[in-house]
Amino acid sequence: MLIVFFGNDDQWDELSKTIVDNECIRVLSITDFYSTAGEIYIYLKEDFTAIDFTTINKPILINSVIKTLAQLNTPPNVLRINGWQTFLQPSVWEIAGVVTDEMIKGLSTSLQKKIINVPDEVGFATAKVVSMIINEAYFALQDGVSTKAEIDTAMKLGTNYPFGPFEWAAKIGSKNIYGLLQTLTKKEKRYTPCSLLNNEAE
Repeated sequence: MLIVFFGNDDQWDELSKTIVDNECIRVLSITDFYSTAGEIYIYLKEDFTAIDFTTINKPILINSVIKTLAQLNTPPNVLRINGWQTFLQPSVWEIAGVVTDEMIKGLSTSLQKKIINVPDEVGFATAKVVSMIINEAYFALQDGVSTKAEIDTAMKLGTNYPFGPFEWAAKIGSKNIYGLLQTLTKKEKRYTPCSLLNNEAE
């Protein structure tokens, strides 16, 4: 099953390491994305204004952590995933959208992932959890508990996380973390972002 991928170097590096039994082609322009025949399309750019979803009738996975499919007004073949850096390599993916059991099986086989269908809501479980961990680390830094480097080391050694919270923030982008928390806090104040995180995001 041919997978057509359009994204940045870091995203491609993560994804290409996990797809071992299927052919995955990386294209470098939106024109090639449309013209390359595939069974699954992965569009991980964050600018959705550049793509016309109606030109492809196969499943299209998009990187949209904050905006929902309803907000983007996408056709039924478009699905949301978390394409933030470090979230593509794990063996389990959360996917929001209208999927059948057959589609989940096909995606799971071709992408070498366990697929979990989740509601089309702002954020994903993993993105929310990691963002809150990072936010708490910024509060700890703000309170003078320790330095960034020491907090990173403590979290990696104490919890066996692959990255410290500040390392994670650097990879994901503090702007992305802040954007998700700021959106979530409109309904739940517990997601209120730390002012230090706000400063870095700006």
